[in-house]
Amino acid sequence: MRTQWLLLAAGLGAFCVGGARSAGPMAADWPQWRGPNRDARVTGFTAPRTWPKELAQKWKVPVGLGDASPALVGDRIYVFARQGDDEVTLCLDANSGKELWKDKYAAVPVTGAAASVGGGHPGPRSSPAVAGGKICTLGVGGVLSCLDAATGKVAWRKDSMVWPQFFTGMSPIIVEGKCIVYLGAAGNGALTAYDLASGEEKWKWTGPGPPYGSPVLMSVAGANQIVTQTETSLVGVRVSDGKLLWQAQISAGRYPTSTPIVDGQTVICSGTALKIEKQGDTFATTELWKGESPAPFNTPVLKDGLLYGLSARRNFFCEDARTGQVLWTDAAVRGECGEVLDAGSVLLALTSDTDLVAFKPGDKEYVELAKYKVAETPTWAYPIIAGQRVYVKDRESLALWTLP
Repeated sequence: MRTQWLLLAAGLGAFCVGGARSAGPMAADWPQWRGPNRDARVTGFTAPRTWPKELAQKWKVPVGLGDASPALVGDRIYVFARQGDDEVTLCLDANSGKELWKDKYAAVPVTGAAASVGGGHPGPRSSPAVAGGKICTLGVGGVLSCLDAATGKVAWRKDSMVWPQFFTGMSPIIVEGKCIVYLGAAGNGALTAYDLASGEEKWKWTGPGPPYGSPVLMSVAGANQIVTQTETSLVGVRVSDGKLLWQAQISAGRYPTSTPIVDGQTVICSGTALKIEKQGDTFATTELWKGESPAPFNTPVLKDGLLYGLSARRNFFCEDARTGQVLWTDAAVRGECGEVLDAGSVLLALTSDTDLVAFKPGDKEYVELAKYKVAETPTWAYPIIAGQRVYVKDRESLALWTLP
């Protein structure tokens, strides 16, 4: 079972500047992994006064195999998947599901445990990032692509020809005009920044093997830094030049899969909270607590000082973000993967057993408001909540559901 959990990592995986439109992302845009600020916070959603018995499905289209979460910018939705021997990027009309453009390239086959356990996961896990009129994707075999978001024309493409044991999982981040990815294999990796417009390598920090989790942006004492797990540690690397600012050993298990959570100067990752402080010309880390470690492929969401996620026992939990104390867990056993989103007055979660669940935020107990079956095959990708629209990627298809 542990082996199956390792297959998805961050693809289940930035602070974006701009979007497919020059005016920048709209409130309901979801331009990258875990949303506009990589924190799983939804804007523009209004919870119904009375939850309906069922959701209305507006359309469903086949898009290809994979567990990468889609991206939404304006009236376009971008999907990264596998069709036959190719990895494809599709641009669809978000209202109708109609294909607007498609890019493809021949991709390495997914082999070993990743291809056989649990029905196999042959498609991409890394979610696309959209910013500055470009869309960036990272394929299972380390192919990094940058396309024109309006037309699908290839701006540049690089094949690193390396990947970790369970293939790439981290999702690209676009910040300060750079596309940043962590590439490599076990024991040898590099966090690398490429110029978004030209593909020119701007800097490279060489470190341990890559994680399956995805990086985030953090600012401490005026220094913008990329915070990411490596194969063995958690690091902060300066965005402007790739300088290592700090490094801390955390217990993330053999396969680091979490996306760090940033709360001011605190970073929470894999059940550990660290405070990052500038001391003179250097940065120091202080461990604040060790607490509930989330299940693989689940990064909790932070809301009002509380963390909500899916535990290793496959139950939803609530944890105090200041102390790491678990305040409650629900009794139901969920899917192996689950994504919890902060949708304002409610929390919305999609679990890999195809259930979309709405529940109340709060530190006292789990209170479920509604539950809907939204797919016939496993749902390992994040949903996109845009207003009253819910986009769900299952094993091979993308569907649009709506709430009243």
